[in-house]
Amino acid sequence: MNKQLTLSVLALSALLLLFWLGKTTLDTKVEVKATEKIAEKFNIQSFIDSNRKDISIGLLNEIESYEKILAESTLNEAKIKALNSLAIIYNDSFSLPEAYLFYTSSAAKLDNSEKNLTFAAQLFLNQLRGEQDELKLDWESGEAISLYDKALLLNPDNDDLKIGLASCFIFGKGRNGDPQETMKGIQQLLGVVRKDSSNMKAQLLLGIGGYVSGQYDKAVSRLLKVVEQQPDNIEAIAFLADTYAAKGDKTEAIKWYRLSKRLVKDDHYTKEVDARIAELEK
Repeated sequence: MNKQLTLSVLALSALLLLFWLGKTTLDTKVEVKATEKIAEKFNIQSFIDSNRKDISIGLLNEIESYEKILAESTLNEAKIKALNSLAIIYNDSFSLPEAYLFYTSSAAKLDNSEKNLTFAAQLFLNQLRGEQDELKLDWESGEAISLYDKALLLNPDNDDLKIGLASCFIFGKGRNGDPQETMKGIQQLLGVVRKDSSNMKAQLLLGIGGYVSGQYDKAVSRLLKVVEQQPDNIEAIAFLADTYAAKGDKTEAIKWYRLSKRLVKDDHYTKEVDARIAELEK
């Protein structure tokens, strides 16, 4: 398998995630990075402040009134209400998703209910799965992990929470270049499937985790198990195709790429699949 194919093995499965999240204009040539430390950190408050120049005076005054409550109030109820109000403003009036996530997460942590912690964690997970900025991905992953950890303290036997937490390691911390983080997610998932081997959410993520960590045979085994139970699971099919391509099995890769193309029925995705098949057929 040539170097170009090796470096772009995540392209189609990543494109599929972007297709679902409505971000298909982003670069889909996602590479599996070598392990490296992220020296810089994403500062959410600096990011929010830097985007204030485009806020109208009226809206800025409203934002500052809620910020005053956060700075001065000693009541959690008042702070939660202010945080949720800020989240709504940044989501509806200003369309700054990072700020929406930050304030929703902050409110959930103060409220400390399983429902709100899980809601905020899922928002972060949805965002990070399509994130292309390394610093933001690191921040989003850390926030999501913190939220899932807090929810699991309240309900330690909830398998959906464990799967969500594992997803943060696989799609977040692990994708940012640290295989040990991917393994944390895999270990979390193994605990779930030992208890219930029919949990296809966990089996799918184990397959993806195996692919991301380079354990291609294990990935194929898990992904085939999912496809046997859920033949229209496009995510499993797309990762199965990429896994076969990564391990050098061109015939199987082409077979699964063609199936994914028929199921997705999207012109942009079809173009990428056709290009990948042509590359494999060289």
